[in-house]
Amino acid sequence: MSFADILATLPAIDGIAAVELLDASGNSVARLENRPGTAGSVRVYHALHARFGSINQAAASEGLALYAEHTADARAFPGKHPNIDRLLAIAEQGAPALSLRVIAA
Repeated sequence: MSFADILATLPAIDGIAAVELLDASGNSVARLENRPGTAGSVRVYHALHARFGSINQAAASEGLALYAEHTADARAFPGKHPNIDRLLAIAEQGAPALSLRVIAA
């Protein structure tokens, strides 16, 4: 399945303006806006957090599968897809898990 096909299976994010990713101390490490270009990542991260309770190693591994063809592109071009790079770091390099804060629209 393509990323677009997979996105259609994830819960809707209507009513969400953004999500903030937080480190263990509660500091914001990234903010993903629900707008063209990043709405897909908001949907992926929101779905992962809902399922796993945090963006931990298991969630990150699943997230890499959800990003489908974009994961291979992120591996080939580090820095091009920072939201996938973050999942790669957690899933494969032992980076710490992140929590998520939903910012309502």
